[in-house]
Amino acid sequence: MPAANRRSLPRRKPSRATRAITKGMLYTHLWLGVIVAFLVIIISLTGIMLNHKRALGFMPGTDARQPGAFAQSLPLPELARRAAAAVTPDVATSGIDRMDVRPDKGIIKVRFNDTSITEVTLALHDGAVLVTGLRNDSFLEQLHSGDAFGKAGYLLSDLAAAALILLLLSGFWMWLYPHTRAR
Repeated sequence: MPAANRRSLPRRKPSRATRAITKGMLYTHLWLGVIVAFLVIIISLTGIMLNHKRALGFMPGTDARQPGAFAQSLPLPELARRAAAAVTPDVATSGIDRMDVRPDKGIIKVRFNDTSITEVTLALHDGAVLVTGLRNDSFLEQLHSGDAFGKAGYLLSDLAAAALILLLLSGFWMWLYPHTRAR
């Protein structure tokens, strides 16, 4: 049938249920988008900042590789003792949060559990202190993952992800519905 004849045909009026679903999708999409936009912006910005944390100066770092085979490295308790000796007593007594061993670089990063998140980088083979500094990216990591808000933050992050899925589905429906209605 030619296009001119198709336009002259009467259009079927959508059912009441279809109109209600479409209207519900529109308002769900609108208000969910407004609410979730703030969370998505925070997650996106902190993700970008985390990708460039070294260039932005958020973490102390040494790219210098330390010679020595991993097999000849000092034991972890000795490296932990040397890291604790390299910081102030209040930082040392806060305890060690984590130890990040990088055998390919010959270093270990010891992060303390203090409020300012101090990190000491040592050579694995002799325990020499290479860098001592603050990890300013820790708050970004916690904000990005939702951990900054405790258990509720993880739930908030999950809800933002679920809302993004709903936004995708409702946006698809709003795009698809007029196309199917025209037929």
